[in-house]
Amino acid sequence: MKKENEKRKKQAKMLRTFRKVHRMTGATLFLFFFIVAITALLLGWKKNSYGVILSKTQTGTSTDLKKWLPLDSLHKKATSYLLDSVSNELSVAIKRIDVRKNKGVVKFMFTDYYGVQLDGVTGNLLLIERRRSDFIEGIHDGSVLDVYFKTNGNPIKLVYTTIMSLSLLTFTITGFGCGWGPKECENQERNK
Repeated sequence: MKKENEKRKKQAKMLRTFRKVHRMTGATLFLFFFIVAITALLLGWKKNSYGVILSKTQTGTSTDLKKWLPLDSLHKKATSYLLDSVSNELSVAIKRIDVRKNKGVVKFMFTDYYGVQLDGVTGNLLLIERRRSDFIEGIHDGSVLDVYFKTNGNPIKLVYTTIMSLSLLTFTITGFGCGWGPKECENQERNK
C-alpha cells in the first residue's frame, strides 16, 4: 500500500509538472503559435487562391531551350522591368530564379518580395507581381526579420525556427502527458 501511495504521488507530481510546462509554453508562445498556424494555412492554400497569394505562372512562346535568350540577358531585362515599372528604389538582389521550361517562362524572384515573369524566347514581360506567398513564408519561418535587418546567413530564422520547433515538441509531449495521465493522478490533483 505504501509503495502504491508513493507511486501515485510521483505520478501526480509528474502530471503537475507536465501541466505547468504545458500551460507556461502555451501562454508564452500563444501569439507565435497563432501566427505559425495562420501562415501555414495560407501557404497550404496559395496555389488555390485565384492569384491572391500566388500568381499563376504565365505561358511563354516556346519550350525549346535552344531558342531562349541567355539567362544573363533575361536577368537584365527582368531587373529593368522591375525598376521601371515598380520603383527604382527597390533592391535588385535575386532571391531565386525559377526556370519553367514546360511553360516557356523564367521567373525572377527578388529579395524585396517582387517577382518578374519573362518569356524565355523574347524576354518580353509577362507579369510583375508582389510575391505575397514569399512574404507569408517569411513570416512563417521568421526570415522576414532577416530581410528587414539585412542579416547574413539567416540567424533570426534559425533561432526562431529552433525555438518554435522545440516549443511545439515540448507542447506535444506535455500535452500527451496531460491527456493520458493516470486517472488516479487526476483525482489526487482535484482533491488537493
